[in-house]
Amino acid sequence: MRTPDYTLRTAGPVDLDGARAVMLDTVYRDFGTGYVPRWHGDVIDLDGAYLRPERHTLIVAVDGDGVVVATGALDSRGPAHPPNPVHVAERYPSGETAQLRRVYVRPEHRRRGLARRLVDELLAFAAADGGYRSVYLHTDPAVTGAEPFWRSLAKVVHDEREDPGGGQGIVHFEVPFG
Repeated sequence: MRTPDYTLRTAGPVDLDGARAVMLDTVYRDFGTGYVPRWHGDVIDLDGAYLRPERHTLIVAVDGDGVVVATGALDSRGPAHPPNPVHVAERYPSGETAQLRRVYVRPEHRRRGLARRLVDELLAFAAADGGYRSVYLHTDPAVTGAEPFWRSLAKVVHDEREDPGGGQGIVHFEVPFG
């Protein structure tokens, strides 16, 4: 089987439909939630969420045919309380925190280093910005491969599965950068 060549680039208007398709397919297939406006509103307005704001970005990976097969985004919004634990929200305030979001790879393109390459690009963006003091993300450990991937790159700062009642079951991470 031929391994396609991939190009990573900052998304432009031409990439938004493909990026949105990757993201929506992921929330339906991998998360099993489908589109939930309060959680996924950025997916509908990718331009307003990631392209227009100066300190935000959306990176896409395209295959040899120019098809978007993976995404990774970063914004300057820290985790909100609620639904996240108050100590996590206080540790990662908006404006000082680069939050990694939407690091998704289509299943047939996984295990080829795309997610790691996307994260490297996002971390370089955060470092070049100069105003971020930390990089944060959270993941749902029920998604196959997500928790081990993030544990290989980041430090767990809070695992809600250890909370009384299990919280949302989310694992919160800080990624070293700089």
